[in-house]
Amino acid sequence: MEAMRLIGASREALAACRVAPEIVAEAWQAQALAQAIGDRLAVAGPPELRGEARSLSEVGGRGGAVGGAGLREGSIRAARLSQVTDARVALTGLGGLLGEVGMALVGVACAADEEGLYWQCIEAIDAADESRDRVRVMLRRLATRDEARAGTAPDRGAGR
Repeated sequence: MEAMRLIGASREALAACRVAPEIVAEAWQAQALAQAIGDRLAVAGPPELRGEARSLSEVGGRGGAVGGAGLREGSIRAARLSQVTDARVALTGLGGLLGEVGMALVGVACAADEEGLYWQCIEAIDAADESRDRVRVMLRRLATRDEARAGTAPDRGAGR
C-alpha cells in the first residue's frame, strides 16, 4: 500500500479513537509507520535523505518497541507499506500525523489517572517529537536540493 494511503488510514483511525488505550495504540502505529517509511527511503529514496531516513527508521523502531507490545502482530498497519511514491508528500503527511498524535497524547496524559499511563504517554510524545524532528530535517534537505537545482538550471528562455 502506498505511504499516503497508510497515513490517511492512520489519521482516520486516530480520529475514531474514543479511549486512552486506543490513542496510545495509534501513537505506536504512527511510530511503526515512521520506521517503515524511514526504511523505504533509506533504501530507495533520494540520496540526500538516506542517512536521515535511517535515523528516522531507528527512532521509529525505538518508539514502536517501547509501546508497541500491545499491538497484535497482524494489526501493524505499517507492515502493508509497499511504496513511497513522492518522498516530499509522504514526509509532509507523516509530519502532520505525528503532530496530531502528539496533541492527542498530551490530552491523554493530562487526563491520566494512573501514573503508568501518564509515563507511557510521555514516552510516546517524546518518540513522536523525535520522529517529527527527523521528518523536518528531511524536508529541509529536499528544499535545499530543489533550490540548488533551480539555481543551476540553465535559463531556457534566454536569447529568444
